[in-house]
Amino acid sequence: MDVAGITRMSAVVDGPAAVVFRAACPDCRASFELDASAIRLAIGGSRRTTFYSFTCPECEAAVRKPAGERIVELLTGGGVRTLRLHQTV
Repeated sequence: MDVAGITRMSAVVDGPAAVVFRAACPDCRASFELDASAIRLAIGGSRRTTFYSFTCPECEAAVRKPAGERIVELLTGGGVRTLRLHQTV
């Protein structure tokens, strides 16, 4: 499924299915596959503070993209490590 630039894919590698995500770099325009350990998800109190990030394997740029509800669902379901951002009062 392709949602706003990230696609979740599964592959069988000697046992349970390994989840990989297809992503693209906005800097060098490369397309590639990343496993869950290469992506970080931050969930904040608003759409502006909810995003996922990764390092482009081609140009090594730090990439940060917004994550709507569906992307959050795909990434958490695929085992991506999640950081919950809390607002201080």
